[in-house]
Amino acid sequence: MTASDRATPIDMFRLDGLVALVTGASAGLGAAIAVALAEAGADVAAHGHSRSPAGTCKRIEASGRRALAVTGDLGDRAVSGKLAGDVISSLGRLDILVNNAGIVRRAPAERYTDEDWDKVIEVDLTSAFRLARAAGRHMLETGRGGRIVNVASVLAFQGGITVPAYAAAKGGLAQLTKALANEWAAKGINVNAIAPGYIETDVTIALRADPVRNRQIVDRIPAGRWGQPDDVAGAVVFLASRAANYVHGHVLAVDGGWLGR
Repeated sequence: MTASDRATPIDMFRLDGLVALVTGASAGLGAAIAVALAEAGADVAAHGHSRSPAGTCKRIEASGRRALAVTGDLGDRAVSGKLAGDVISSLGRLDILVNNAGIVRRAPAERYTDEDWDKVIEVDLTSAFRLARAAGRHMLETGRGGRIVNVASVLAFQGGITVPAYAAAKGGLAQLTKALANEWAAKGINVNAIAPGYIETDVTIALRADPVRNRQIVDRIPAGRWGQPDDVAGAVVFLASRAANYVHGHVLAVDGGWLGR
């Protein structure tokens, strides 16, 4: 490779010609990620369940990229089993998978129900594996490789309070990231994760509404504020791009410094 052949630093973050699927992209973190990927050049399939991803698709199209709205409950294995295939059929390929969809159910551990446990593990962990398996198979078969980015949490490192299933799922997602990277890194598939800290999304409404917990959280964050979805999206673009070619099995904290305090 000559000097003239090398991509510029800006070009290394471009995703032109690639197709991405972002789960849980109707609003919040997933919507910000989907739009950021489109702004970097990717065509994006935006998944939603309880809310339509139509608004996110309009923002993707405003960036001049193709958008595809896909819907379904990832707690239903019939949905998680065919979602990647639907995207490939509609957009022709799948190069980037962002497993962002997640739910949280809160209760003291001694009162945590089997129903809540099963639902959280299914959506936050099992569906991510099923989607990664389907996307990885496609990436291997085409020989083009690809990128898988799992959205874990700082609770992959910590236990949290009254969210045992969520903490277990996010910890499992971090370990799944490493396991898949061990198998696929040499085959051109980069599997990494981000671990967001406390971000202003629907998942954190209860925490932000509690004046005591809200104050405790903000006081511990070195950045001195809750994160915004756009604060996290750039990390996903990095991991999805050529700039991260030699990054495998990493869990990147995007937490305003939370884990360092």
